Amino acid sequence: GPEVVAQALRVLQTVASSSDIDLAQREYPLGADHWRATGETLTEDTIHALRQHDAILFGAVGADPRSTDIPSGLIEREMLLKLRFSFDHYINLRPSNLLPGATSPLSNPGEIDFVVVREGTEGPYVGNG
Repeated sequence: GPEVVAQALRVLQTVASSSDIDLAQREYPLGADHWRATGETLTEDTIHALRQHDAILFGAVGADPRSTDIPSGLIEREMLLKLRFSFDHYINLRPSNLLPGATSPLSNPGEIDFVVVREGTEGPYVGNG
């Protein structure tokens, strides 16, 4: 959610300030809170605006799982899947490694170095799974 995006932005700003990278930031009204206020999930205008950027930093947009005021699956179908298909975001790569000096909840983790690959627009997401 917002707290994760805030930390990711701090990292990006630090990297940009110490290199020759021009970092511009623009927030868009998306997510469960925006839907509650407007009834909109992801408009074509927003998709068009997002296409004008080189990269998108996207955080969690859902509601509290205990929430009953948002129809089940609405945010997933009308925002997440719409974004994935609009940008052909076919995979989500999540590299995972244990950095030197970092602690782990595992009692003896050994070396951790792997990549989780999640499909984004195939399998159950194509609408016939």
